[in-house]
Amino acid sequence: MTSLLKVAANGAEISYEVSGPEGAPWLTLSNSLATDRTMWDPQMNALEQTHRVLRYDTRGHGQSSAEASPYTFDLVCEDVIALLDHLSVEKTDFLGLSFGGMTALAMGIKYPNRINKLICCDARAFAPPPYTNMWVTNIARMHEQGLAPIAEETIGRWFTEGFRAKSENAQLLATMTENFLKTSHNGYEGVASCLSTLDLLKDLPKIRAKTRFIVGSSDPAAPIDAMQEMSDKVAGSDLVVIENAAHISNMEQPEAFTAAVCEFLVS
Repeated sequence: MTSLLKVAANGAEISYEVSGPEGAPWLTLSNSLATDRTMWDPQMNALEQTHRVLRYDTRGHGQSSAEASPYTFDLVCEDVIALLDHLSVEKTDFLGLSFGGMTALAMGIKYPNRINKLICCDARAFAPPPYTNMWVTNIARMHEQGLAPIAEETIGRWFTEGFRAKSENAQLLATMTENFLKTSHNGYEGVASCLSTLDLLKDLPKIRAKTRFIVGSSDPAAPIDAMQEMSDKVAGSDLVVIENAAHISNMEQPEAFTAAVCEFLVS
């Protein structure tokens, strides 16, 4: 059983936990918007077999402190670097999904000497106008109505209709909704403002880490063609499509997702 720890980073407190064998290669896990480090629970048993796993709550999420908006990718990357330095981690594999996947890309671009292998899942690298407008609109809606109406719509995009229709998935969906609603308004607005100005696509050729992209076959937020374009810009990278999954592919199809991650990490 691991214990939750905290470290001061750039005026924030970042919560994290470490598990897996000492001396094993490090692997850092980065969560999506409106979730926390527990989103990686389905993968932990497998990842802890081969890696020293560091999972943390992005600022404004989980047990990390929630400073006011705006956030930037420079800022969230500096949070990660402060955490790695605190733990004396010189180099780490890095796995992120959605906003965590974008954080992974930004880390690969900005701190290439700190990243060994990189896995970016269900993410974008550029914000076209409709994408930017969605985040601007959602921030305004949050201030007017709270997160409840946004949570309902978002959960509908995170998982396929078939997955949501099955009674055995009701508890998971309820937990995801509950965690969404627990997200601080500062945290949601901070990350949403960051997403509205997303502009990493042009810099993807700078990534030197061995890279894999993973996407759900039915992800409306990060379509396959957008992620293929990203993969095409990173030398030597590949793209794995998880069938019958939407945006939170690691939860909807945990076995297929975990297999795609583990095969890459140990190759």
